[in-house]
Amino acid sequence: MRNSEIALTFSEIADILEIKGENPFRVRAYQKAVRVLENLPEEIEAIHQKGELEGIQGVGEGIARKIEELLTTGKLQYYEDLKKSVPPGLIELLGIPEVGPKTASLFYKKLGIKNIKDLEKAVKLHRIKDLAGIGEKTEENILRGIEFLKRKHGRMLLGKAYPLAQSIIGALKKLPEVDRISPAGSLRRMKETIGDIDILVTSRKPAKVMEVFISLPQVTGVLASGETKSSVIMGEGLQVDVRVVKPDSFGAALQYFTGSKPHNIKLRELANKRGLKINEYGVFRIKSGKKVAGKEEEDVYAALDLPYIPPELREERGEIEAGQEGSLPELVELKSIKGDLHVHSKWSDGSGTILEMAEAARKLKYRYIAICDHSKSLGVAGGLSEGDLKRQIAEIKKVNEKLHPFRVLAGSEVDIHSDGRLDFEDDILRELDIVIASIHTGFKQDRKTITNRIIKAMENKFVHVLAHPTGRLLHEREPYQVDMEIIIKEAKRTGTFLELNAFPNRLDLNDVHCRRAREGGVMISLGTDSHHKMQLEAMHYGVATARRGWLENKDILNTLSLKDLLKKLKRR
Repeated sequence: MRNSEIALTFSEIADILEIKGENPFRVRAYQKAVRVLENLPEEIEAIHQKGELEGIQGVGEGIARKIEELLTTGKLQYYEDLKKSVPPGLIELLGIPEVGPKTASLFYKKLGIKNIKDLEKAVKLHRIKDLAGIGEKTEENILRGIEFLKRKHGRMLLGKAYPLAQSIIGALKKLPEVDRISPAGSLRRMKETIGDIDILVTSRKPAKVMEVFISLPQVTGVLASGETKSSVIMGEGLQVDVRVVKPDSFGAALQYFTGSKPHNIKLRELANKRGLKINEYGVFRIKSGKKVAGKEEEDVYAALDLPYIPPELREERGEIEAGQEGSLPELVELKSIKGDLHVHSKWSDGSGTILEMAEAARKLKYRYIAICDHSKSLGVAGGLSEGDLKRQIAEIKKVNEKLHPFRVLAGSEVDIHSDGRLDFEDDILRELDIVIASIHTGFKQDRKTITNRIIKAMENKFVHVLAHPTGRLLHEREPYQVDMEIIIKEAKRTGTFLELNAFPNRLDLNDVHCRRAREGGVMISLGTDSHHKMQLEAMHYGVATARRGWLENKDILNTLSLKDLLKKLKRR
């Protein structure tokens, strides 16, 4: 079983326990295990084989035993029994952003609502508005949430699809019959959600490749099996296609199947103007039929008098024109990132000590990290009091003495109250190296109110970064109604940096807002929002989104050296 499958099981256990009103500590234990499992860089099965399940931070003895049962038997009896205690459709209600476990339980007990269809009907008949805590506004939000749920159907988060694709490619790459292999489609363009996974292969013995592919342990169903193309279902219903193409067409096929469709249409138009035809087999002269390119992707673009356009830019957002003008950006690369500017520790809701997080960052060749634990008002996340924060600063100084020249920046993720005030006063904020301000409550404020609330926080001279600026959680919560155009302008005016939160459930800012920030002269701060040392490796998702937003090294705060970073933070 894959990490994501076990995480999904534990997530549903937590939801059912919460619906039933069970002990919140038990609920949190499963929720914590989900976060850890979703971000493990290693397959849980490999960890189990080494006998190291209980060595995973955030996984206790009880959870470890359940993971072992899932790995050895393929199911968990506790979960099977627990599912029988609630109607199956009730869990689906939790996919609606407005509906939490307690609300779902209320709907079931008071109105007998067992699934989304029941809820949609009840809302339209105005049956829920008289329940405690429910009103007309909630009705509107639930209907909007049901539409949100319908839109996300059939798409998987990049953070789940990418490791799945890498495991498939890793398995096939070991075969001596495989010569070249690459992902294609929206996954290669690193979109935040993926409809399906496309993989291209060149091989002298394609039948063997397909035999191995359809027999992979992740496969739950075979849709089609052939010598040049096979399709299977994996994981949470995700379709995976593997195509075998000829070596002299690999570049053309890779370009064609990477897309996007609008990008490819524009390329075909350019080709036609030059008397060329472009398809998945190559680039051909229309009159003679002679093939002029196809083996390498770069050759396809060169045949159209274009430089190579990185996959992340291929969305028909001006990249072809920029290529013609010689103004394509030199996109940021993961190796340029010198530190992580949003990390949590055991002081709040993280699972690692400051030293453990710092040492994990050093293994990634970072020069610095910023410990930004939650502030006091976020009690549910173990927010720090002023006294706690001062003690944490003292501990960070000791860690820095030990790890020099690596640097742990003393920071805080400070809550922005509903009126724009910050959770800490200036006298404590001035003692920090970096302050990131964020919203964790009051998501339903109107556009003007929440925008002004954020602006007021950015006007505080001790605030460096606005964290996860739109508050979205992919497939879980829509962005709050903030005017990002105004926020970008105000960030420029106040000298505030905007965060691109690299955690794959957020990726907030999105690619479009990253590009707008770049155009507005606002620098981006990259942070993984890690709560476990293994989550630090999620940085590559943030870098991918930055690349989709046309960002270069100069646009990103943590491409700076430690010396230059500290200068820039002090200037703020």
